[in-house]
Amino acid sequence: MSDAITADDLAVLTQWDTPTICNALEEIVPERRGHGFTTQHLFALDPSLPPVCGFARTATIRAAEQPRETVAEVAAKRTAYYEYVAAGPMPTIAVIQDLDPVPGIGAFWGEVQTTVHKGLGAVGAVTNGSFRDVPDSARGFHLIGGKVGPSHAYVHLVDIDCLVTVHGLTVSTNDIVHMDQHGAVMIPPEAVQKIPAAIDLIARREHVIIAAAQADDFTIDKLKTAIGQTADIH
Repeated sequence: MSDAITADDLAVLTQWDTPTICNALEEIVPERRGHGFTTQHLFALDPSLPPVCGFARTATIRAAEQPRETVAEVAAKRTAYYEYVAAGPMPTIAVIQDLDPVPGIGAFWGEVQTTVHKGLGAVGAVTNGSFRDVPDSARGFHLIGGKVGPSHAYVHLVDIDCLVTVHGLTVSTNDIVHMDQHGAVMIPPEAVQKIPAAIDLIARREHVIIAAAQADDFTIDKLKTAIGQTADIH
């Protein structure tokens, strides 16, 4: 199903923030209401950036201890990871799970990785690990992470192209991820093209209540009336 989703379809969804996308999914796939999104705070490298949406590229990392592989094996895995990130469909979002008992001891993300990933077609990244080089990281690359830290310690890739969970968000390769400064959510492919209509419906319902609440003569009775009117909006 995701093969039918295009970059243009995903670009449409970037006009709305991630909370709005979550609202739409509650209408389209109500069984997803309680999961499928990040559930803990993630720090944004640049909170002013607009939302992004892309196909997931996944990996796991560790940083507290040295890798068990040889230097050559570590380098080969890193190359394989970059090849994986560069593969279509585009655009991509890296979702990297830090497996250390205390995530974020060493930062995978910084000036080099944000620049490389942006160059390879990634529009953002989500991680429970840390990031650094805040002033020098690639501008326009939307990164949200568990913390900011100074060192990369022994950070290394463990697995690539795997199932990962980052603060409640569980995804695998090519799952569709929408993210902004609020967090990230996975969008089922069958919901992508239904989201604009769902958002329009929600906005029309909310407008009735908001307009009533902003009026100078707003009362509890007028609130009750407005809430009742939203049931007639389809």
